[in-house]
Amino acid sequence: MATRLKIKTSEGDIIIRLYDETPKHRDNFLKLAKEGYYNGTLFHRVIKDFMIQGGDPNSKNAPKGKVLGTGGPDYTIPAEFIYPQLFHKRGALSAARTGDEVNPERASSGSQFYIVWGKIYKSAELKQLERQMGIQQEQDVFNQLAKQHHDEIMNLRRNRDHVGLQTLQDKLIEETKEKCKSQGKPTFTPEQNETYTTLGGTPFLDNQYTVFGEVEEGLDIVGRIQNCQTDCNDRPSEDVRIETIEVL
Repeated sequence: MATRLKIKTSEGDIIIRLYDETPKHRDNFLKLAKEGYYNGTLFHRVIKDFMIQGGDPNSKNAPKGKVLGTGGPDYTIPAEFIYPQLFHKRGALSAARTGDEVNPERASSGSQFYIVWGKIYKSAELKQLERQMGIQQEQDVFNQLAKQHHDEIMNLRRNRDHVGLQTLQDKLIEETKEKCKSQGKPTFTPEQNETYTTLGGTPFLDNQYTVFGEVEEGLDIVGRIQNCQTDCNDRPSEDVRIETIEVL
């Protein structure tokens, strides 16, 4: 049985469906919704042609101009990337999180979420993104390998062994190429290509943030919210409130 909820906002109703493939996120969102955790919170961060973000408990009754976005329960949720099956198409419901530098495991915020708007892409733009994803893949693999050789690298640096460092670097570059070859180059599936060039979305967020649901009805409401006037911190000038989230 699909888990469906109604997000009643000051702009209209948005019906979402939570995915069973991401049970930790589904169960957490359901629990918070049933507790009334989201009632009275704002869509506190809105970026046109990108997304609308909510779920910060500090946004309840927040005075005008207050900077929001750091609130939440005292826990995070382990990432549940079901990629490429679940991706950042327009209307995708995804979990917000802190950046990779402080959150290398890409764990999700305990309460903050965003609904994707994005843009419609040309095929050539998706090809360019695939190239960038390939570069990122190589960088990630190289960094992982370098981490495994951390002590050896530090010893070589201490001893100013430039030849040894260069030899190790060459070895790691070769290992990186082999590993990337075995993993396969990052490419968009036919479904992603079709969706991103017709419906739209934010493909550059794929496999970076957990997608755990989607909008079934009320995408026009999301469109209206992402189009609203905002201040320099991306907070809507006129509050866009989540009145209730109820299970259907």
